[in-house]
Amino acid sequence: MKDYLISMFVDNELDLDEKIIFVESVHSSKPFKDETVELLEQEKLLQGEMVETMPPLPVPVRRTKKNRLRLWFTPLAGFATAMVLVAGIFLFRPSPVIQPEELPHRFVIYLPDSSQAKIVGDFTHWTPVDMEKIGQSGYWAVTLPLPAGEHRYSYLVDNNQQITDPTVLTREQDDFGGKNSIINIAVTI
Repeated sequence: MKDYLISMFVDNELDLDEKIIFVESVHSSKPFKDETVELLEQEKLLQGEMVETMPPLPVPVRRTKKNRLRLWFTPLAGFATAMVLVAGIFLFRPSPVIQPEELPHRFVIYLPDSSQAKIVGDFTHWTPVDMEKIGQSGYWAVTLPLPAGEHRYSYLVDNNQQITDPTVLTREQDDFGGKNSIINIAVTI
């Protein structure tokens, strides 16, 4: 059975093809239909109003000398508390965190026989980023912002064949049987 379909149907997360599969499954299987109906009944209970609203109750206020003082003192106390909180925020706020500066770095590779080129690395969270072909020169390039520090990357060409940067000699074996190039980006002062 495709039990996950029940949950996705209840949460309205199915596309049209999945809805067709769901309806056919419910139609052809009584246990599946019974489980679906049971879960839908539970969903109705969860969506129902659980608590009735209470009407507001009038509260009589007796006018006394003490109450009149409270009428003046309460706003002043609230204002004083707010001022103390504001002062505390300014006096004891943490110092701002300085974000590392990102510097544009241009990656270029010569691949005259390739129909596509991408770059992946720790700075792209290992998500492939398309590189742009530079005319008919055979070069591919992309400029990406990189924070200072050491970065690992490689190129993906044509059928996702992984290659290292031939202009960078520092490399390391990755956990998947390939190699990554390593560069160090330094911030200049």
